[in-house]
This record gives sequence, structure tokens and C-alpha cells, in this order.
Amino acid sequence: MALGALRPSPLVEQAAERLREQIASGHWPVGTRLPGETTLARELGVGRSTVREALRALAGAGLVRARQGAGVFVTADRPVEDWPARLRAAAVADVYEVRVLLEVQAARLAARRRTPEDVTVMRAALDARRATAQVGGAAFVDADIALHAAVVAAAHNPVLTDLFAEFAPALRQGLIDLLDLVDVPAAEAGHGDAAHTALVDAVASGDEDAAEREAREELAVMRGALARQD
Repeated sequence: MALGALRPSPLVEQAAERLREQIASGHWPVGTRLPGETTLARELGVGRSTVREALRALAGAGLVRARQGAGVFVTADRPVEDWPARLRAAAVADVYEVRVLLEVQAARLAARRRTPEDVTVMRAALDARRATAQVGGAAFVDADIALHAAVVAAAHNPVLTDLFAEFAPALRQGLIDLLDLVDVPAAEAGHGDAAHTALVDAVASGDEDAAEREAREELAVMRGALARQD
């Protein structure tokens, strides 16, 4: 099946898309060796350098892999989704389950490692959460996530901090969507202020067991709200 000549611009993107279509359609099944650069360039009506860049893009998407001295082989028939894309597509309840695992341990570490500056940031975030509790909506969700981010940051583990940052956008949108169905702040006694205050106090006092317990119990409230929507 001929590939067909391409329009003048942008050639690399067009070449990559045309090759991707051929792979997805099964014209070149997984494990197949692709035609050489010269053949692909001739069929696509572009130069070899354009083909080379297109293949590099496909390799980055996990579709092909070059084998030294053997050629380029198809390794998958669809692109590998990056982590942020997978989080965006995941159910918020699934994301929340992982969030609980992450934050409970982060709270324990935060109680052990927090600095006076961390405590100041957490208390300021707690005040901001209180200020938006009656407003609700995105402002409340943002303030809530900011407080939890402050607790995670107090653990002083850059991997945990980065993981939470990856989760935050998916959590934010999921929680905002949930607020359209359930008035979560109103459903919690005092908009969850007592639970969040207890969490911050436990971290500030260095009580690791209490921090872990408060984090687990506080997050269980929202997890329960999500479960009721399934």
C-alpha cells in the first residue's frame, strides 16, 4: 500500500502521523521491520532527514525502536501515554486511593522533619482554607489542595513533593466536578476545619502517630464522598 506524497509543511509532523497511521492500521504489525529510510522517503515524497526525524518522534512515543545494524522495528501499535495523560484519564476515586497512600506517609515524615518555616506555611494555608470554606467551588478546592501540599512539602522528600504535584491537577478537576454533585464542605462538620487543624497541630508538635492518624481519617471523609458517587 503506497503511503502517498505529503503536503509541503510541516513535513516531519506529517511524516510521523502517516507512519503512525500505518502502524495503527496493522500495515506494519508489532515486530515488523520498517522499510529503509530511502524507501520511506521516496514513498512519502520527502528527504531522508525528514524521515529520520519522524522515526525519532515515533521512537519517543514508544512505537518503534532502532536495532543497531538491523533496522527500525515496530514495538507497539499505539503511543505510550505519559504519566500526566494517564492521570487525567484515570477515575478520580482511583487517583484518590493513591493520594491517601502518599499523604499518610508524608504526614508522618512531616511530623518528624518539619521546620518552623514549614509550620508557618501550613498555618497560613489552614487560614486560607477557612477563608474559602463558605465560598466553595474551585477556590475552596485550591485552598484545600494548597494545605495538603504544604504538609507534603514539610516531609522534605523531593520525590513525594513531585508526586503530589503530578497528582494535584487530576485531583483538582475531579474534586471540582464532585462539588457540582455534592456540597462536600457543607457535608463535613465545620467544613472539615477541625480535622485539618488537628492534622496541622499533629505535624507541628512532631507527633508522628497522630499526624498519620489525622491524615488517614481526614482523607477518608472525601474518599467516602467519592465512593458514594460510584
